Amino acid sequence: MASESSFDVVSKIDKQEVANALNQAQKEIAQRYDFKGVGAEVDFSGEKILMKANSEERVKAVLDVFQSKLVKRGISLKSLDDGEPYASGKEYRIEASMKEGIAQDQAKKINKMIRDEGPKGVKSQIQGDELRVSSKSRDDLQATMAMLKSADLDVDLQFINFR
Repeated sequence: MASESSFDVVSKIDKQEVANALNQAQKEIAQRYDFKGVGAEVDFSGEKILMKANSEERVKAVLDVFQSKLVKRGISLKSLDDGEPYASGKEYRIEASMKEGIAQDQAKKINKMIRDEGPKGVKSQIQGDELRVSSKSRDDLQATMAMLKSADLDVDLQFINFR
């Protein structure tokens, strides 16, 4: 069994980088001329990120600023789960959250993809919110990684514990 190689497929985000992106977005919104007097702000409350402004276009612009800061900090937008703008009193709001971990249905989809399209000797199993992929051949594992990177999935994947 020692001759078998493996790696884990995970979907994690660096919470500190998200906090940094949020702080940068708050500073930019406070300083930009087009956000003056429209009540534009972005706040982090628990697990939710709340964006507010007095019109639907302005709140979408706040979301755009936050997304650009996430990208600059190296966080994939696949990790951001943003909702639609909705009216709340006199202001418009967007609630967003950061997705972490691979959901069960996504894990099953990835598992099936590895079985159907991956190299023959590769096995994968779901372990909570991550997948363990193993094979006797390291080349097959690297081919599987390349296949998963090029696949159009709804989650941001990272590969760890390559042994």
